[in-house]
Amino acid sequence: MNPQQTPSDTTHFGFRDVPVAEKQKLVAEVFSSVAGNYDLMNDAMSLGIHRVWKRFFVATCQVRRGARVLDLAGGTGDIAALLKDRVGDTGELVLGDINGDMLRVGRDRMTNRGNVRGFDYVQCNAQSLPFPDASFDLVTMAFGLRNVTDKDAALREIQRVLKVGGQARVLEFSEVQAQWFKPIYDFHSFHVLPKLGKLFAGDADSYQYLAESIRKHPPQAELQAMMEAAGLARCSYRNLSAGIVAIHTGYKV
Repeated sequence: MNPQQTPSDTTHFGFRDVPVAEKQKLVAEVFSSVAGNYDLMNDAMSLGIHRVWKRFFVATCQVRRGARVLDLAGGTGDIAALLKDRVGDTGELVLGDINGDMLRVGRDRMTNRGNVRGFDYVQCNAQSLPFPDASFDLVTMAFGLRNVTDKDAALREIQRVLKVGGQARVLEFSEVQAQWFKPIYDFHSFHVLPKLGKLFAGDADSYQYLAESIRKHPPQAELQAMMEAAGLARCSYRNLSAGIVAIHTGYKV
């Protein structure tokens, strides 16, 4: 708990207010529940195009061969697998995730793909990273920041572990910009998605939370301001698919 927080402090867990100290446990339960069906979850939440978003996200990262990269909330290894070709055999990729079940899924997938060299797996909290200052050339976080209890602390930690000149990249569901699409998106999120979760994963509640967590996440301009407040420079964002997701970028100077 942050020293400035009191036991009565609350935060959001989806649309519910819960004690700050309990949110991490509740989020852990959600991701332990969906770990084995993570691809299904992303397909359901993104209308099937999360793979395209991830490929574009990685293709536009500032990274070179031999770089050291930290992928936060990277448990299932999707982003790290794509980054492997960018950093090459001399690069190093660290998959960091607070959830051990997600991390095990990612490790098993990478092993099954034959990706066993150049990868490290670290169970860690994004709010308090176990790495020295200036450790990484690039830090990525895809579809994870909205589940962090203290997002400001996580962004400060990302800034801290970056080398000077290093890049921070966040891919996250965001605020839909097209007004005509919002009712369709809301219907899918709150009526279709939980039913799909119940049908295919036997877990409607987790999928309901994930839909709610998107609506509670800071919209594009607010998240950009948070990254700037965390000490990152030249912060910007790029909307994809009418703002269903956005890529946020910042640099360590």
